[in-house]
Amino acid sequence: MNIPGSIATLLIGIVLTIVSLWYGQNHGLMPVAASTDAPLVDELFDIMMTIGTGLFLLVQGAIVYSFFKFRRKPGDDTDGPYIEGNIPLEILWTSIPAVIVLGIAIYSFDIYNTMGGLDPMDHSVAHHSQPTHEMARMPGAAIAATLTDATTDATVDAVSAPSASAAPDAMPMTDSTPVATDAPAEMTVQAAGLQYAWIFTYPDSGVIAGELHVPVGTRINLAISANDVLHAFWVPEYRVKQDAIPGTPTELAFTPSRVGEYPVICAELCGPYHGAMKTKVIAETPADFNAWIASQKVASAAGLDQAIALTAAEKPVDQFLAPFVDPLGVDAATLQQLHSAHLHPSAS
Repeated sequence: MNIPGSIATLLIGIVLTIVSLWYGQNHGLMPVAASTDAPLVDELFDIMMTIGTGLFLLVQGAIVYSFFKFRRKPGDDTDGPYIEGNIPLEILWTSIPAVIVLGIAIYSFDIYNTMGGLDPMDHSVAHHSQPTHEMARMPGAAIAATLTDATTDATVDAVSAPSASAAPDAMPMTDSTPVATDAPAEMTVQAAGLQYAWIFTYPDSGVIAGELHVPVGTRINLAISANDVLHAFWVPEYRVKQDAIPGTPTELAFTPSRVGEYPVICAELCGPYHGAMKTKVIAETPADFNAWIASQKVASAAGLDQAIALTAAEKPVDQFLAPFVDPLGVDAATLQQLHSAHLHPSAS
């Protein structure tokens, strides 16, 4: 029994739709979703995969069908029938892709803005002005430099990019179940990109680090800036990516939902060592995060005090103070005499 062409077309359309929907929801191409924002991006990706799969099967099916249906018969050297064109069909296959692309564009732009992306329609002065905070006073193309803490005016040495990344290629990935916590609702972290490292500043505590620590369940507002050239902050497991633009502060917001360590990758070509600009984001329970903040405060204070003590104790006084008194024309003997008089005032 011959199946009418209309029924065959309907059956093919049903099968194509079912296959496209199934693969669009079961492709398994995305990494683990480790933030509450990830489902927004995954849903968009699933829709694009569904549409893309349907179009691929439709086009490839038409090519294979035409290959067998309209192939030249043996011994037939005549030309095929002349077809002038079909205006309604051309309008149809032009308008359908246009509507699909426009719909995906509007949907993706809405998700981008919902996640805190840079809105190109915002021409306010505040949005395009220089950052109000100075996250890192250092020249471009510098991997390690001295940072100034705006809260305590204490200086600490920034860690170089390789040590801050701690071998991200071998980084353990924790695929745990989402953790329910009593974490603070919101927290701001400043992220400065430079060649070739990320520097993260916690304004509330004054902590500066080369890796991003965040508590699970807290909305993280990331204030991003660039010290030299274009960079991009990208965490695939969080489905977030944002450019760091010199002179233009950008923002990114996300909420970690799983405890674990995930790579932070620069997604903009920023120089010859762009591939080494890696660090990690460490999502912790609120208790572990608070313990880390406390340890960083103690380490910073102890390290600064110890550095000052060692500098004064290990060097003789004439060597320690020589750089400061040489411009005054004070020789080593006079300096030693002054030091002795300071230690033994009664003898003088």
